[in-house]
Amino acid sequence: MTISMHRASVGVFTQFLGSLSNLLDLAAEYAEARKLDPTILLCTRLYPNMYNLTRQVGEAVRHAVIACSLLAGAEPPALGEAEPDVAELKAQIAAAMDFLARLPPAGIDGAGEKQVVFRFRDGSERTFTGQSLLLTFSVPQFFFHVTTAYDILRHCGVDLTKKDYLGIPPSSPTPGLDLR
Repeated sequence: MTISMHRASVGVFTQFLGSLSNLLDLAAEYAEARKLDPTILLCTRLYPNMYNLTRQVGEAVRHAVIACSLLAGAEPPALGEAEPDVAELKAQIAAAMDFLARLPPAGIDGAGEKQVVFRFRDGSERTFTGQSLLLTFSVPQFFFHVTTAYDILRHCGVDLTKKDYLGIPPSSPTPGLDLR
């Protein structure tokens, strides 16, 4: 069975961006129930030289959007650089999911051998094929940041389960194959 580049990118990113948004809802509920300022959670990091929760969410969104825009040859939406609150982070996730949903599958599916250039925050660049960008860089980066966001919230005491992390998988495109 062949898995399309679109399904391996947009399909995966969309599922886990949805779960990341839900994790933020659970974090906000936790903060409200304990009368905590949600900023405490957003500023928490697992180690002093690691990004805080806000930046982990932002980096997950950034990797999903940049990867898919490079694959599709589309201009990515502007990503905020400010320190947003929970509602603004959820809005960024929703905007990213909307952007991904509008990308034409054929443009991404045909990008496996396409040369793409990823530009790092410091201005340096690295050239990949579309497939290597997705499989060896963007997906691992994305999952690192989603997992770390989950771990920060667990560390803070938010009652989360693996099901919260996994979110709701899309329905299977193959008859008889259930990916849930």
